[in-house]
This record gives sequence, structure tokens and C-alpha cells, in this order.
Amino acid sequence: MLYTRKGDNGTTKLFDCPQGTRMSKSAVTFEALGTLDELNSSLGYAKVLAARSEASLMMAGEKHLYTALIGRIQNMLFTTQAELAGAQKQVTEADVLFEEQIVAEVEKDLPPITSFIVAGGGETGAYLDVCRTIARRAERGVIEAMETDKRVVSDETLKFLNRLSSVLYALARYANHQEGFTERAPEYS
Repeated sequence: MLYTRKGDNGTTKLFDCPQGTRMSKSAVTFEALGTLDELNSSLGYAKVLAARSEASLMMAGEKHLYTALIGRIQNMLFTTQAELAGAQKQVTEADVLFEEQIVAEVEKDLPPITSFIVAGGGETGAYLDVCRTIARRAERGVIEAMETDKRVVSDETLKFLNRLSSVLYALARYANHQEGFTERAPEYS
């Protein structure tokens, strides 16, 4: 059954809610969880676009398809959601190092960033830019849930979320580069 009727009154619960205790679905934590879910779903679509364009990245001398890289990030997001919801799960230092490795590999092949870049280019790059903005909102939401609802997440999770928008930006730039799109700086009025 896809529904339980338990939330019909506008409440739900987290993994660490005391027995019989429910929270309002309007709590900041659920906004953060929803944004993480939105990001994960958006990355699913980015993965479909990446499969069409056959986007890939060389890391440590090995070709890694974007579909696999994005899939790994999606699993880290599920772990982040579980942790925020009170489960005994968390991303690891190795996950953060994986993110840093992606950015480092992209930075080897692309020129340094000297200004903002107008989003666009190919479908994969453009949609990864959308995912980047959702990732930033998700990070802010998790921090707000920590401050407002006193949710606890690990330092590694905070690092993961902080790096995530950079990873998605790097992947967007690289996908556009692979498809032959030139980056453009904004033209300020």
C-alpha cells in the first residue's frame, strides 16, 4: 500500500521520534528532507540526460560514466536523508574525498574560473546546473533544521553537502566542454 492514512492529520514521524510522538509536516526538518528528495529526483533526470550524451570523466586513468558518478551521489543523498531523519547512518570521509577527486579531475582539464558563468550549453550540463542550485538550497535547509529543530548530522555530512554544489558545477562545466559548448561570462547591464 502506498499510503498509510497516518499522516492525514498533517503529522508524520522521524526514525528517532519517541514512541507515539509525531511531528507537524510543516517542521523545518521536513522541508530539508523534501529538498534533499527533490535534489535526488533531479539527479535521476540528470542521469538520464547524461546517459544520452554519454558524458564521462577520466579519474585516476579510468573512464567513469556520469551515470555511475551521479548514482553514487544519489546514494550519499539517501544516507544524508536517513541521518537527518534520525537513523544511525552517515556519509564518510571517503565520500567527501570522492567529491574532491571529481572536482580536482575537472580542474585539470578546464581553465580556471575567472567570473560567473551563464548556465546553459548542452542538456546534461544545463540540468546539472539546476541540480547545483537545489543542492545549495538543500544544504541551507539541513543547517536550518540543525538550528531550528535541533537535528544532528555529522561533520562529514556537512562537508559532503558543502562540496556537493561544487561537484555538480564541475560536472556541468565538464559536460558542456565535452559537448563543445563555450562558457560565457554574464554581460552586466
